[in-house]
Amino acid sequence: MIGKLKGVVDSFGDDWMILDVHGVGYQVYCSARTLQRLPKAGEAATLAIETMVREDMIRLYGFSNDIEREWFRLLMTVQGVGAKVALGVLSVLDPGQLATAIAMRDLTAISRAPGVGKRVAERIASELNDKAPAFADADPSVIRIAADVAEARVSGPVAEAVSALVNLGYAQLQAAAAVQAAAKAAGAEATTTQLIRQGLRELAR
Repeated sequence: MIGKLKGVVDSFGDDWMILDVHGVGYQVYCSARTLQRLPKAGEAATLAIETMVREDMIRLYGFSNDIEREWFRLLMTVQGVGAKVALGVLSVLDPGQLATAIAMRDLTAISRAPGVGKRVAERIASELNDKAPAFADADPSVIRIAADVAEARVSGPVAEAVSALVNLGYAQLQAAAAVQAAAKAAGAEATTTQLIRQGLRELAR
């Protein structure tokens, strides 16, 4: 199996490119995001490769890095998600954004990908939820706090403070991060009011 290709960019198509490796042109299918990051024709490029072999074809999929390729593999494990849909998701969301959207169950963000309706977005969020925090942009603990509050799975001063900051217009992750920092500063016995005030101070920094 081919796991990586290093060569010279030859040409581009709508969802693919030709990479010339020592005179052999490999047609590699990529997400729009990966294609945009590639250098122009005639310049050197390296792609992480996922090789898919079927009875009637062999197809190469290229990625900017190993993390993007890993997300492609993860997406392909979800029912109803094939290679084309997986590339579509990675075209609109980078790995960190996708992980955060899954952890937060942000179906609207996931549904922005071509070919992804609400049902498929729900499957992606549900089936990959346990894997998302490891790849997310934000601290995994912050993501879990934000997700728990959004899904009303927790109660108490922390949840109430996060909800209050969200009601003031702050993003869920931003509010969760501020309240988490506030809780560390104010201590375990902090009230909702104290956490909100301290959280606002954190946000003002």
